[in-house]
Amino acid sequence: MTTKSAAAAARATVYGYPRQGRNRELKKAVEGYWKGRVTADALRATAAELRRTNWLRLADAGIDEVPTGDFSYYDHVLDTTVMVGAIPERHRAAAANDALDGYFAMARGTQEVAPLEMTKWFDTNYHYLVPELGPDTVFTADSAKQVGELKEALALGLTARPVLVGPVTYLLLAKPAPGMPADFEPLTLLDRLLPVYAEVLADLRAAGAEWVQLDEPALVQDRTPAELNAAERAYRDLGGLADRPKLLVASYFDRLGEALPMLAKAPVDGLALDFTERAAANLDALASVGGLPGKRLVAGVVNGRNVWVNDLAASLSTLGTLLGLADRVDVSASCSLLHVPLDTAAERDIEPQILRWLAFARQKSAEVVTLARGLARGTDAIAADLAANRADLASRADSPVTHDPAVRARASAVAETDGRRSPSYAERAAAQRAHLGLPLLPTTTIGSFPQTGDLRAARADLRAGRIDTADYEERIKAEIQEVISFQEKTGIDVLVHGEPERNDMVQYFAERLTGYLATQHGWVQSYGTRYVRPPILAGDISRPEPMTVRWTSYAQSLTEKPVKGMLTGPVTMLAWSFVRDDQPLADTAHQVALALRDEVHDLEAAGTSVIQVDEPALRETLPLRSADRAGYLDWATEAFRLTTSGVRPDTQIHTHMCYAEFGDIVQAIDDLDADVISLEAARSRMQVAHELAAHGYPREAGPGVWDIHSPRVPSTDEAAELLRTGLKAIPAERLWVNPDCGLKTRAWPETRASLEHLVTAARTIRDELSRS
Repeated sequence: MTTKSAAAAARATVYGYPRQGRNRELKKAVEGYWKGRVTADALRATAAELRRTNWLRLADAGIDEVPTGDFSYYDHVLDTTVMVGAIPERHRAAAANDALDGYFAMARGTQEVAPLEMTKWFDTNYHYLVPELGPDTVFTADSAKQVGELKEALALGLTARPVLVGPVTYLLLAKPAPGMPADFEPLTLLDRLLPVYAEVLADLRAAGAEWVQLDEPALVQDRTPAELNAAERAYRDLGGLADRPKLLVASYFDRLGEALPMLAKAPVDGLALDFTERAAANLDALASVGGLPGKRLVAGVVNGRNVWVNDLAASLSTLGTLLGLADRVDVSASCSLLHVPLDTAAERDIEPQILRWLAFARQKSAEVVTLARGLARGTDAIAADLAANRADLASRADSPVTHDPAVRARASAVAETDGRRSPSYAERAAAQRAHLGLPLLPTTTIGSFPQTGDLRAARADLRAGRIDTADYEERIKAEIQEVISFQEKTGIDVLVHGEPERNDMVQYFAERLTGYLATQHGWVQSYGTRYVRPPILAGDISRPEPMTVRWTSYAQSLTEKPVKGMLTGPVTMLAWSFVRDDQPLADTAHQVALALRDEVHDLEAAGTSVIQVDEPALRETLPLRSADRAGYLDWATEAFRLTTSGVRPDTQIHTHMCYAEFGDIVQAIDDLDADVISLEAARSRMQVAHELAAHGYPREAGPGVWDIHSPRVPSTDEAAELLRTGLKAIPAERLWVNPDCGLKTRAWPETRASLEHLVTAARTIRDELSRS
């Protein structure tokens, strides 16, 4: 049972909702606008209708307070940059001429102007645009988007709460602008930024906002005393404003730690905290500081990052404990539902009983509503929901889908020596150079080539039965022939087959491994208009048959040059899936590694001399708290070595990473013991090359010279200049030349031109080196 005050207090809310629409209408409208097929007014109308649909759906589900401001054409951090007027100098003319085009220029760049750097949003696979700030940055308030969206929701008769990136997190996510000293700390601009936030808050108050949420997830990371003092000052100043709405400061993704006592005492009106498994320590920590007397607590008890149904009874128990720790306890998901798909009801190919184990954004909203009702009215009010939930949890725990004794026996038999490659790297490198015969500064690509409309149509035709398997395979062969022919003609040294048969670098493998579930409509935003369908890792993992050997071997039969075999590594297979939560991640990673080890062995046996195992998620999955990192990196690097350590010395193992802060994991990169690593470096101006050099990284590396997340084509001179910068950190005999990432999202015209420039740049630098 609950108290009368609890009944009056408990409300249901969420921090954000998927933006794309049921049929990815936003993606289609934005890309149509870029191509000139959709007008700006039509794009805005589509966006407004998506917002309206989301809010009304949430309200109809029983959500008492809907979020506004979380919707974005591209990225909510970029929206914050616009809100505070921190538009880089190189983009100001475009933004002044047309605000929408200037916005997209910051996100994507133009042929003349580079975009903002992009990296991962904490330890998720969502990418944000990194603010560029300097000592001369002038902030100015532009609250039009935030005020406009609030008014839209209020006009529907809804209770709405604007959600903003908080000022401390915004500055901690920023980097020094180009030309600024590398040691410049954007947080020193806090006193300049706070008046702008005060103006935005006043505008929102005037527009009808009772509450405004300020997201401060950066405070769940390890923070220095100076950073915590800055946060304390920020919320003392904002909380002390006379003309402001009520302030709800939100954190998520981990325990709040040292920042919790400070925020509990700050003159704000409420806190939103994560109480899911990874942040469970928040419960005891909140009790130890005496709770939040006189304040609102929004309790994130439904996991906003994974897709498994909530344990309603356990969450209700947590909520009951929290009742005595705040003036009012409301119920929410642990973070924005941006990180999960929209609705399980769209999934027709997952067995109904298994589908009941899953909760996407719409189902999670319903769970939040159910828990709020149970907290307010008592368990009798949700007795049927609790009974159904218990049955679903038991069904999953007892299912043969989740347990394969043969997989578990094999994993248990792994010895430490299975994850160690022999001989030493120096001996392997000599054998590989003799075997491959590559030139100085060898050129390659990361793996994928453009996924054309014809390729997507061929896959759709195969699924629909309009063509048979033989016809489909002929189309794949023709595409591989074109890709190989182009690379040979261009002069690339280590080729790839282009991956025309692959829908996604994780999904493709998940569909060929036991233990995974694939969705048809489970789209999740990765960045901008790039959406992925993360597979669901539901059970034990094994590989029934080879997954890549046939197409790699076919490509190799077309050329004398080496063709790379391309695999996705075990950590990335976990990070870019919705991973099972009923066993340790390390155990799941080792199962995936053993399945991939079999594939590596078969590729080598088929004559593949270069094998790339991509691990772009290694940094992304790094725990937010340093105390948790050593254990993670131990099992993550061990899983990679388990995948790759069974090959001959003259087989060259590559890996690839992109869009992350590599400096945090340089030792782990070393511990992978890959022969060659390619990394994103173009937007960050070769920063990673210097980080590798500072560490003394002894192996070969290819820091990217072409930013493939922008449509602009880098000139030969631009690529050559980046190579010269790279050579200041990495010796020529260990430097590779490649793009930042795969070319799946690019079009053929820009791909051809950019790779031709890349190869010409490599030849230019080779000539310079030969003359020096």
